[in-house]
Amino acid sequence: MIYAIFGDDKLYFSDRELGARSRIVEDISLSVWGGLVAIINSRISDGSFGYIFPEECPDGGGNICGCDSNKLSLMLAAEIPGISLPLDSSRMPPTLTVLDFLEFCHRAIGKPVETHYHSFFRHYHLDFEPEEGQSVFRNDIERIFSRNGIAYELRSDGLIVRLAPEGLRETLASAIFRTGDSELDSLLNTARAKYLNPNPTIRQESLEKLWDAWERLKTIEPGRDKRASAAALLAKAAPESTFREALDKEASELTRIGNTFRIRHSETTQVPLGLNEHVDYLFHRLFALIMLFLRTTGRGR
Repeated sequence: MIYAIFGDDKLYFSDRELGARSRIVEDISLSVWGGLVAIINSRISDGSFGYIFPEECPDGGGNICGCDSNKLSLMLAAEIPGISLPLDSSRMPPTLTVLDFLEFCHRAIGKPVETHYHSFFRHYHLDFEPEEGQSVFRNDIERIFSRNGIAYELRSDGLIVRLAPEGLRETLASAIFRTGDSELDSLLNTARAKYLNPNPTIRQESLEKLWDAWERLKTIEPGRDKRASAAALLAKAAPESTFREALDKEASELTRIGNTFRIRHSETTQVPLGLNEHVDYLFHRLFALIMLFLRTTGRGR
């Protein structure tokens, strides 16, 4: 049973010597898919999916003796189009489909615990520990993702999120928004959530929310108008004139970028962003500036 094979403390030699590989790969490869298939097939075989898709003992007593693969197959076909049983390790599904499939599996899995041996049918009746089963399943998925530098994580709530680039990852995770303006807090939290979504289309939407937050932040200080409020914000963030001038130039440039590229507007004159790396760069750049203003004005950390 695969539950007893792997554990958090069993790192490979190269990981112990060199550290974990950078998690920057966003496409699931065929070899990674093969490993995932092996893990999930083992869970089907040992009855783990019987937690949600139980096969009942023929004695009629309502005891569970394994996983009903037909029920599992029918639900899988309905919820995750593009993946069917038996799993084919030689055919690579789209990455987003694979990630949906892993979330599906996490919801349906539980660690099977053998209770009573039914000698007539030569099988054990099973009980389940869902939290333990889900935890071990996450660890196994994490091991494969980490070993292959995959930029996704299956969280304890069963949702998969994208890991932000190193450097920004820690800042995003620890950032707390207490701006005193509920709309601004909501925009910032939505931008963060969308940026961590595995879907590149939703990830690009994070820029729209972040630029909207930027425009609202400019009006948060008391002032006659937006320009006066922005100037007051800048003065608090950078009392020293030389650095204030540098921040002013950066703020103006980011405002220009927001109006030039297809971020907040959809006119035909706006330039689309062609690469996910461009989204990463712009999000990182503006988020850093916003956090500087929030921290220096006591509105977040």
